Amino acid sequence: QVQLAESGGGSVQSGGSLRLSCTASGTIVRIYSMAWYRQAPGKQRELVAMRYSDHSTEYEDSVKGRFTISGDNVENTSYLQMNRLEPEDTAVYYCQMSVLSGIVQRPYWGQGTQVTVSS
Repeated sequence: QVQLAESGGGSVQSGGSLRLSCTASGTIVRIYSMAWYRQAPGKQRELVAMRYSDHSTEYEDSVKGRFTISGDNVENTSYLQMNRLEPEDTAVYYCQMSVLSGIVQRPYWGQGTQVTVSS
């Protein structure tokens, strides 16, 4: 089994910054991708940023140039640096990793961390 533990959420004013962290533990053979999703009240969960094993990345349009996803494959940790935060970024943020555990590869999810941006 694999568990993901998130940290780093909180409340900031518009224009501020936060850094989210997500560390995987358990039986990990390989991590194929790391991603961050978010879900705002009344909205569907959406992909914010993805980092693949070749270190390539992709971002949701509204966060391009403001958010940066990075990862430490030795520590099995993913980071989301969020700068110039806007009230529209307010949501619960979830990390996800596609992990090979034993002989099974599947996505695992963190518990979610609240990010609140006030104007």
